[in-house]
Amino acid sequence: MRPKTSHRTPQTHDRQWYLVDAEGQVLGRMARDIAVTLMGKHRASYSPHFDSGDGVIVINCEKVRVSGNKAGTKVYARHTGYPGGRREDRYGDLLEKHPERILRKAVQRMLPKTVLGRQMLTKLKIYSGAEHPHTAQKPQPLELH
Repeated sequence: MRPKTSHRTPQTHDRQWYLVDAEGQVLGRMARDIAVTLMGKHRASYSPHFDSGDGVIVINCEKVRVSGNKAGTKVYARHTGYPGGRREDRYGDLLEKHPERILRKAVQRMLPKTVLGRQMLTKLKIYSGAEHPHTAQKPQPLELH
């Protein structure tokens, strides 16, 4: 008789919520740990076909730092969809106007580029201040490596 393989289902999966304080953290290293948590790779019951990850709440994202000379040279490019519609945003400008977009883009690029990856990204909540409205989820602090 063949051994049975158990797979996670939405009914058997219990989702946890974690809280990350981004103050003084390096952007890429923090994004890596958040992406691993969103995918569920930190669990022994990880399945690549199922969203077995946990939710992450990030506060103080405007106080994140980057290493090296990236603060002055990093550029985020996007396209409007129209001819000649390439737009570039510098890291410093984006940090002043929309600091949550920096961290969201860093984590998004580390997740799978599929429907499942977009579903995982919905469990990421980013706030620029120290307050968040997710106290009902009882988030636990996430240990960053």
